[in-house]
Amino acid sequence: MRGTQEPRLRIEPKRIQTDGADAGLLMAEYGDKLDEWQQSVIDCWLGKSKAGKYTATAAGLAMPRQNGKNTCLEAREFFGLVINGEKILHTAHQVKTEKESFRRLVAMFTDDRHPDAEELVSTIRYTNGEEAIVLTNGGEIRYSARSRQAARGFAGVSLVVYDEAQELTDEQVEALMPTLAASATGTRQVIYTGTPPYPTCPGVVFRRFRKACLEDPGRFDAWHEWSVKANTIDEIDVTDRNLWYMTNPALGIHLSEDFTENEQRMLSRDGFARERLGWWSPVITEQTDNAIDSEAWEKCKSLDKKPEGKTAYGIKFTPDCAEVVLCGAVCPDDQPARIEMIERKPTSHGIRWLADWLNERYGTASCVVIDGRNGVDILCERICDTWKAKGSVIRPTARDVIASATQLITEINEGTVTWYGAPLSQGAEVLAQEDLNDSATSSVKRPISGGFGFGGDNPAPVEAASLALWGCRISKRNPNKKMRIG
Repeated sequence: MRGTQEPRLRIEPKRIQTDGADAGLLMAEYGDKLDEWQQSVIDCWLGKSKAGKYTATAAGLAMPRQNGKNTCLEAREFFGLVINGEKILHTAHQVKTEKESFRRLVAMFTDDRHPDAEELVSTIRYTNGEEAIVLTNGGEIRYSARSRQAARGFAGVSLVVYDEAQELTDEQVEALMPTLAASATGTRQVIYTGTPPYPTCPGVVFRRFRKACLEDPGRFDAWHEWSVKANTIDEIDVTDRNLWYMTNPALGIHLSEDFTENEQRMLSRDGFARERLGWWSPVITEQTDNAIDSEAWEKCKSLDKKPEGKTAYGIKFTPDCAEVVLCGAVCPDDQPARIEMIERKPTSHGIRWLADWLNERYGTASCVVIDGRNGVDILCERICDTWKAKGSVIRPTARDVIASATQLITEINEGTVTWYGAPLSQGAEVLAQEDLNDSATSSVKRPISGGFGFGGDNPAPVEAASLALWGCRISKRNPNKKMRIG
């Protein structure tokens, strides 16, 4: 049994011809063979009018995660670069997503099995925040996490890709759209790909474009969607395996039923419906209840070196246990505290690295606060022989999580905490702080036991940071402080 290859919703402009078949052949030769549904979407994206212009000038693709959206983008971008010599801007909400897309396309141009593709390359830039592939035929693709500066100095763009489009805001679109004004090829296209946004998501562009396509599509609009049809969560049986296959075209091909079953068991009901069944949940409020004031957070940004002082660590395992985030906090006696994101890794890498890292720092840290549904027990077992001091390992209660979120927000508003905000070009450490920045500015209030914690699409970094700061403030242990006698 395999997932349904036909989308539940399909809106496509008329086309006379398409370059989709050629793009599919090129992808099969240099990358991955397209699945049936991917080929169908590419046929639409590369459909042309009698004048040779793309007919789908604005295209959206919405579906559950891990079904192969990125392969569609790679096929479109690789063809555009190699055959058409296009200038492409690929943007994503999170730095890690943008970097992974860059890495995958670089692999297609540097595969030893295809020297002809390698010969096309003029330059590959690996500088953080400035990743790019430049070809000898004039084709160029630049990658960027979304910001006001994402397209600075890049003119003549004919294709803009908005990955993770569920987070896309009007301000971000307004900053990037001028890049299409003088397309070098005379063709222009914008592609939005993503998953259904959570109810309080600050991004409005993806949802609005979907609404327009379904209610009154323009002549050049395209929309493909794999989703369950339901107005409320009560209408969805999340255990119905037929629904799993109807909404996930990669299920039974690249995505396993066992993995999906585990997701269904671990995620909340509405979370599974949205993430795995493509459910477009209703908007809760017109105004998002952001947890952190963005202006106050920006004022806490600092270029100063990390201060010396009492240190603690915060660790957050994501609800599905797919990732673990490590943050640190330093609380000097006479200046603002500093919070930093240290590492974020998939748990598929194991957690030995994390246990070893923590054990090496037992002698200099006051405590470590570890939170999450899964992974916590194993990590605690692996550090308990080293972290023996009373209160050095804290497993927070719901009340503690509420307290940590409240404390971080209070300290941000009062200016008693800082975070490191240097230019992206300064390295991996700064990329981690960009992830923390994204997490803080996109976080919303998540109800917990009469209070709230951090929620949203990327809450783990700010959750880990708040735990680290809270632990640092409440811990009575400070190995760095010299004992005074007499």
